[in-house]
Amino acid sequence: MSGSVPVPAGQVAWGTPAARWMLTATVLGSGMAFLDSTVVTVALPAIQGDLGTGLAGLQWIVNGYMVTLSALILLSGSLSDRFGRVRLFMAGVTVFALASALCTFAPDLGWLVAGRVIQGVGGALLTPGSLAILQAGFREDDRARAIGAWSGLTGVAAAVGPFVGGWLVQIGDWRLIFLINLPVAVVVLLIARFRVPESRDTSSQGRLDYGGALLGVVALAGVTYALIQWGAVGPTPAVWTGAVVGVAALAVFVFVEARTASPMLPLGLFRSLPFSVTNGATVLIYGSLGPLLFLLVIFLQEVADYSPVAAGAASLPITLLMLLLSARSGRLASRIGPRTQLVVGPLLLAVGFAVLSRLHGDAPYLTGVLPGVLLVALGLSTTVAPLTATVLASVPERHAGLASGVNNTFARGAQLIGVAAVPVLAGIGGSGGQGAGSQGHSASLATGFGTAMLILAGLCVVASLCALVLPRGRMPEAAEAAGRGSLPEETSAVEPLGEEQPVRFCGVTGPPLRSCPGSTAGNGGGRTER
Repeated sequence: MSGSVPVPAGQVAWGTPAARWMLTATVLGSGMAFLDSTVVTVALPAIQGDLGTGLAGLQWIVNGYMVTLSALILLSGSLSDRFGRVRLFMAGVTVFALASALCTFAPDLGWLVAGRVIQGVGGALLTPGSLAILQAGFREDDRARAIGAWSGLTGVAAAVGPFVGGWLVQIGDWRLIFLINLPVAVVVLLIARFRVPESRDTSSQGRLDYGGALLGVVALAGVTYALIQWGAVGPTPAVWTGAVVGVAALAVFVFVEARTASPMLPLGLFRSLPFSVTNGATVLIYGSLGPLLFLLVIFLQEVADYSPVAAGAASLPITLLMLLLSARSGRLASRIGPRTQLVVGPLLLAVGFAVLSRLHGDAPYLTGVLPGVLLVALGLSTTVAPLTATVLASVPERHAGLASGVNNTFARGAQLIGVAAVPVLAGIGGSGGQGAGSQGHSASLATGFGTAMLILAGLCVVASLCALVLPRGRMPEAAEAAGRGSLPEETSAVEPLGEEQPVRFCGVTGPPLRSCPGSTAGNGGGRTER
């Protein structure tokens, strides 16, 4: 594999061997992270039985990954542009693989959570890097096609995740879901090292916002700790301390971002009303999606006595309908404007959650689970494409990559907080282990699941009401929407919503990037060194 020099970045043509190598590396690397997220959820009951943990421990297994991923993904995009996209991608794959090894051989819950936290660091490095490599590597005419192929293939990884996870748990041990990452990572590293051309943004300058990234980790970790431990042990001094530290770090984060020369999260973007509204809706919608995927698979296994494969496959219609309908939803939004879909879609989600709130342990899948899941899938299919496109159209084109990264961070952070907060609000106990404790946990899940679903329905109703403030018809130009002077360095307008903006959904990634002339996936602008 080391005998030839790869085609230079920016000159890779669709259908060539160089294109296939680049797609293979980025799809396998991103797919590894996407697959791991869905697989872990399916394996949670098996992990609970093996390690003797309660719901609080399961929340940490999910949220340990999300804390570092959510807080570091924006900084990762800037690092990728500055130090080399392939280099950061390979670093992310390496960190993810080493963390997977730690999870595989973790002797107890503490080591497993530590491995998941480190996995989040690796995921933050490799996820934006994969799209940035495609954006900078392919010829301009082939970029949209390459990103579309990446979207479809990684969507397949998300779809097969529940089956793979359930199968591995049933035939062997939950540790296999982490062990499988190691050979995949080796293949990705070899291809990336010898077949994928390096690129970087030579105009990138200014200090990187390491302080903002650190404050983001502390804020998310503190708030998450307080919410999870409140459900497990109640309002102890340690829980209050975690809450105070998290809220204080968040306040300092906002203060720092407002005053630093190169902020990780430019607050000026929020002067655009459509940008602020759609990000608020993102928080509410993804804040409901995260707890649904977390609680449903546990409920089906522990209360309804589903097998791991059956429980994982229960939510498969969501992924399939999103893959089938998202493009059509985006085209509809381009004709009629996003407002109608952003009002109707969350209401469909709310109805789906209300149907699932009536779920009980003896309900058959076809009449008990599937109707609610299909309504949730239709709601997401209606909502996600116009939501993402509105975010991108709300800011000048130069900032499209940055706007997508901010929206992605909000989506991940909302899932994190939702998984931590909703079980507490629904009265689902977080303590307990094996034996009587585990039985008590299952009982609280059986009684609190319906309440949790109604809470999620309420969040979606609020998201629908938020969308009512958006203008009717197609989105106005970004400069007009943001208010004159809010982004003074940019005067060009963004084209209306259109089919050229690839829109996709995956339960892992959140909102995607689009291909913009003169921009990179990491920072939305700047020159690229080939």
